[in-house]
Amino acid sequence: MSQRAYNDLWVDAQLELSRLLAEEQPAEPPPAQKDRVVFFQRLAMLYVRYIQILRKLEKAYDLIIHPQKRRAIRKAIDSVMGRVVELKNEMVEKEFLEYHYMDDILHDMKLTPDKLEIPLPQYFPNDHSKEVQERKAMLMNIFKMVEVTESLEPLTEKGMTQEEAIRVIQVAERARQGRMRSKLYEESREGSLRSTHAGTESTEPAAICIQKVWRGYIQRKKTKIERVKELIALGMVMDPKYLAPSPAEVSLRAAEAFTRVKQQEHEAAYQKAVVAVTNQLREMEGNNMSNTLKSQVRQWFFDSRNATGSFPDYPDEEDGGSAFIFDEKSPQQVLEEIVAKEEEDSSNKPRGKEEQKEKRKPDKKMIDELEEAGLKMHPSAFLSDLEAVDKNFNDFWRSRDETENLSQKHDVELIKEEKRKVVEEEIRVQVDDQMRQELAELKLSVDKEKGSKTKANTKKKKASKSGKKKKKEKDLTADRTLESLCQELVEQGLLKQADNVRLQDYLGSPVVHEKAPLIKSILLVGPEGVGKKTLVHAVCQETGATLFDLSPLNTAGKYPGKSGLTMMIHVVFKVARLLQPSVIWIGDAEKMFYKKVPKEEKELDPKRLKKDLPKSLKLIKGEDRVLIIGTTEDPISAEIKSMCKMYNKILLIPRPDYGSRYIMWKELINQKGGEITKALDLSALAKISDGYTPGHMIKAIQSVVTERRVRQQGRRPLTAAEFVAPLARIDPVFQEQEEALKNWYAKTPLGRKRIKAATGKEEEPPPDKGKSAKKGAKKKT
Repeated sequence: MSQRAYNDLWVDAQLELSRLLAEEQPAEPPPAQKDRVVFFQRLAMLYVRYIQILRKLEKAYDLIIHPQKRRAIRKAIDSVMGRVVELKNEMVEKEFLEYHYMDDILHDMKLTPDKLEIPLPQYFPNDHSKEVQERKAMLMNIFKMVEVTESLEPLTEKGMTQEEAIRVIQVAERARQGRMRSKLYEESREGSLRSTHAGTESTEPAAICIQKVWRGYIQRKKTKIERVKELIALGMVMDPKYLAPSPAEVSLRAAEAFTRVKQQEHEAAYQKAVVAVTNQLREMEGNNMSNTLKSQVRQWFFDSRNATGSFPDYPDEEDGGSAFIFDEKSPQQVLEEIVAKEEEDSSNKPRGKEEQKEKRKPDKKMIDELEEAGLKMHPSAFLSDLEAVDKNFNDFWRSRDETENLSQKHDVELIKEEKRKVVEEEIRVQVDDQMRQELAELKLSVDKEKGSKTKANTKKKKASKSGKKKKKEKDLTADRTLESLCQELVEQGLLKQADNVRLQDYLGSPVVHEKAPLIKSILLVGPEGVGKKTLVHAVCQETGATLFDLSPLNTAGKYPGKSGLTMMIHVVFKVARLLQPSVIWIGDAEKMFYKKVPKEEKELDPKRLKKDLPKSLKLIKGEDRVLIIGTTEDPISAEIKSMCKMYNKILLIPRPDYGSRYIMWKELINQKGGEITKALDLSALAKISDGYTPGHMIKAIQSVVTERRVRQQGRRPLTAAEFVAPLARIDPVFQEQEEALKNWYAKTPLGRKRIKAATGKEEEPPPDKGKSAKKGAKKKT
């Protein structure tokens, strides 16, 4: 595809975005919707349409080479992704489900299910590729150093046991006997061949026998070829020539690779131009900007003095400095705004406890009235950004003539427009410092005033100082380097290397992360082998995240004592923030919230993180790209209330259905080097493996598709019967276990809401101990 085609793709996405914005923000707000199903259908339709826009924008961003266009598309992608996250969050709130069924919407829009897959933007790993590579190199060096030190430990300290010695002798003796038997067999075979008498019988029967076998083989081969041709003609089997990449596909991939090289060249040229243009603006226009701004500020000094009788107070840098002055306002309006802001700051005092409680807890009648009125969409934090993106595209890029820019290089004039604002801001800060000093001298010489600030400003300062100060986390390792902390965590087994697994193998951009609904922790629930751990490693690989392991069994015996526990959590979260994005994995998450700790695990103290970890979780802010992922296959043994407080989202991963099992068998066997032939009945294999998870399938395939078996496939193809025995040795996920997980999930906050919505009954509030005690006292009296 040419650059014109990718530009047209961008235009199509922007036009669809304009239509969506017009629907989401009509002139008159739509009435509240009382029907929950209809409201959800509207949300789902918006969700699907935004995903289609995101897919187009991501493809255009990946292959457009114009650096300034790519930046405009990048802003659009960030905003659309944020809106998708908002809609998904609202769909969960309204339907009380993490999984949604949108078959009817896909049918109406004539889309296939794969179009619902959210693409992973290419700039996720590429944005900070240099930083990611440096971090990976540092961690790899630490991993290798730790492996070397472990391998250098003396191996002779541990002697060979008697059982191991007997085993070695048995293996050697059996090998000797085998060699002797083979030698005797060869000698006896040679003797029998010498004693045979050749030439006494006719060779005609032997020739006839060979002819029969050969003609049968040739005919079977011809029949097989004709059969395959017939199936290809009927469209039941794919032509082998289509299995290999066609010349058009090969040329397309080569063109895309060439396009990405051009992208890098144009980006490097753009970065050089930005530096050169910025320096040129400072040299050529900086002096004029400074003089013009100073004259305007001086004029404001004297206009304000003529209007009020005294020189004004210079706005603080927090208020914008001189930018606050020249916001198209008169001197009198500026002074009035300053006074009004000071009064507002002084009135914003901390409320009393009763007022805060009233503000936090809305009236129940009010909530009921809102629910009766109907359902409305939550205010969006990204619609304003989408409007800005749409306006920028329509005002500048849509009508732009690029007939003379066939090479799609950067526009210098556009760089000047963008960087002129940056230079103006730099000069404004410098001018503000100079003019504050000049104003102080004017006050001192003309008004006989001191250069100190007025009483109003001092009150404002006191009010800001008296305000609540945010508690800062104490840095317990301020004197240590990042490398030493990483080495310590690697040695303790808390910092690990993620497996090379991608999301496609499993059959948040900082801007989005800061403004979208904040999700700090996720709990993956499901039976053994459904792919919970694989998902954790896939998330790390796709986002370039660093993996930390705080599983109860992994932390047992490490950093002993209360002070050691505090240090461990502090170091992990500190390094996670420094190496963000980061994933903190907690395997066997139920152990941290055991109802009753088993006797065999009491020494491990699995509940030691129960109190301190949630406290550290509260310190994660919107700008911290740190995610805690817990995995569990036995959540029933944990306290559900404590576990649900710890994890924002709980996802129940079920065992695969028939269609998923069919695809898994095919893909997993191919990955191990197996060949899918007619002899291998995948349909029957998928049917008999009902109840088994992907982990069980992998174990069965590993035991059957060995290197030796792969070499034998030419003369003995794989069959479904070979996988039955390995599967029979594995316990499947029984119906009782699956129902128990579903019943547990129904007790989670989201599960309770769904039951309430399905039955139409409100949950009974827990009995008030105080009221029950009073009633008991009245009865006694």
